[in-house]
Amino acid sequence: MTKTGLLSALPDWETLSLRQQIAQMIVVRASGHLFDHQIEYLQWEAPHAVLQRSIQELGVGGVILLGGSAAEIGLRTQQLQDWAEIPLVIAADIEEGVGQRFAGATWFPPPMALGQIAREDAALAIDLALQMGKITAQEAKAIGLNWVLAPVVDVNNNPANPVINVRSWGDTPELVGQLGAAFLQGAQSVSVLTTAKHFPGHGDTAIDSHLELPVIDHDLTRLQQIELPPFQQSIGAQVDAIMTAHIRLPALDPIHPATLSRSILTGLLRQQMNFDGLIVTDALIMGAILDRYGATAAPVMAVEAGADIVLMPADPEGAIDAICEAVETGRIPLTQIQASLDRIWKAKQKVSDMPITGSSTHDWERHTPPPIDLTQLAQPEAIETANVILQHSTQIYRSNGDRLEQFLSQRLIAALADRLAPRNLILVDDALNCGFLARSAPAVTLPAELGCSLQVLDRNTIGLLTAETNPPPTLLQLFIRGNPFRGSAGLTQTVQELVSRLIREDSASLGLFALVVYGSPYALESLTTQLPPDLPYGFSYGQMPAAQTIVLNRLFGNGQQKQNQPFTD
Repeated sequence: MTKTGLLSALPDWETLSLRQQIAQMIVVRASGHLFDHQIEYLQWEAPHAVLQRSIQELGVGGVILLGGSAAEIGLRTQQLQDWAEIPLVIAADIEEGVGQRFAGATWFPPPMALGQIAREDAALAIDLALQMGKITAQEAKAIGLNWVLAPVVDVNNNPANPVINVRSWGDTPELVGQLGAAFLQGAQSVSVLTTAKHFPGHGDTAIDSHLELPVIDHDLTRLQQIELPPFQQSIGAQVDAIMTAHIRLPALDPIHPATLSRSILTGLLRQQMNFDGLIVTDALIMGAILDRYGATAAPVMAVEAGADIVLMPADPEGAIDAICEAVETGRIPLTQIQASLDRIWKAKQKVSDMPITGSSTHDWERHTPPPIDLTQLAQPEAIETANVILQHSTQIYRSNGDRLEQFLSQRLIAALADRLAPRNLILVDDALNCGFLARSAPAVTLPAELGCSLQVLDRNTIGLLTAETNPPPTLLQLFIRGNPFRGSAGLTQTVQELVSRLIREDSASLGLFALVVYGSPYALESLTTQLPPDLPYGFSYGQMPAAQTIVLNRLFGNGQQKQNQPFTD
């Protein structure tokens, strides 16, 4: 039944067939773009016709979006809800604000920036985390997103962690628990769903679960001291959902990863920790699960373990069929499906503010959906909050008479005029997929004002510098943080060798005259031991243009000294 501009009220889930009930437990991934030719990840994001069929015919319960602008998402969410007979949950991984994923909205620095602030001013950090949660939820709701897949409450106590890293608030359970709870408090002032992730704790891993299955060998006592407290605090803060981790913990289950472990999801999370909200799997297309268990076995095992929501199964229709069969053969009790539907319906009622009609037909009461309101995006208060976080977490090291001071002196600039022109060397992870770097980006334009020519390289092209001899005076800007599917969170050996080579250049050409690191404090920490005392550097947790402006202006402009303190986040 077509409902342009309207949404159905929730029917009583008991009026649905078993297959329809199970379909409501499935959340599929879709592109935030409106047209098929704009799809960026063809292996995961279904084309228009397939997505429409998944919603209208299969009756999946939700969609997770990635890509596109915030304005596009507003249109996209209306389109998806218009297709659905039963209102959808529409989710996004917006741990750093809506602007992290969807251009035009507010983009906050990573949560670890607030962890850094908390070391000096805990009250300020907690207030900023609350504001960050509130603004994220407001902007999400304004464009039709009703499920915020945040906050991350993993304790990142392994600097080599390639997948959590700066997504965590910090390296202690107290810090993570406090800031995560503050974010939840802010977000819950708006009618959206929130999610604590990744249970029972993905912080102490050195393997990317997007690629392989990490194993954590901690005993139960250690888990109770470090990994579990932030989740318990999130439960106390009334978090709506908890996302599972694709990790194996032999102390809790010697065979199954957490996502597929009944002893972890039902025994520990449900029964011991008394969580009665939604348990949602992490994406089942990730290598840690899909490569080991397959497209249809994994969803069955996840539901069997106690999951209410199956996120991004590789084969949604196959997953529905397989779970139906498991119920019909008695492998999964029907009562367990019913308990999941009850939780899903409570969540949908919260975000749609719609009554359950109790009707046994599909002619359910009509309700006008919340309007899309782009005027709620990137408001001055939101931008100011993001800038305050950046200002308070940015770190600068300068010393009197340092290399940058020498470079900025007119005498040296004149002396260099007949020799090697200075350059602005920028290293990014992937030059073809770099939303924070454009010709107008401050990382490009501000050094240009100092006469620096631009050179941009990424992990695929950095090898071009290995044969370089007599390099020019260089400002080196590194955009480095953990990225899914990369398998590494730190500096590559090639980058480290480059920095060492530039540092060794003689004082006549200066070599490396300033360094800026955006993203991971661990990347900077791995370099500081080899940096000479006369080499100035700046660090920002953020990579967006606002972060570039703040760190470069402070590095170039005021020359203010700051003690070189080790990074311990």
